[in-house]
Amino acid sequence: MAKDSFEKDLKRLEEIAARMEGQDVDLDESMKLFEEGIKLSRLCSKKLDEAEKKVEILTGDDKGNITTKPFEVEE
Repeated sequence: MAKDSFEKDLKRLEEIAARMEGQDVDLDESMKLFEEGIKLSRLCSKKLDEAEKKVEILTGDDKGNITTKPFEVEE
């Protein structure tokens, strides 16, 4: 699988899900789509994990030392 953008991979995953929900998919095609979907799902999950690790907030303490802490989403 080529290195595609997260958005492109997610769109393809949505297409696969929609196709599998249809009534006109035979077993062989369903298995191929399922396999591709699993691969894309894992790839998207990995990309999200990598992005999450990159999203950090740099903060300085009162002594001027720079520390990092995980980004926290406010709800």
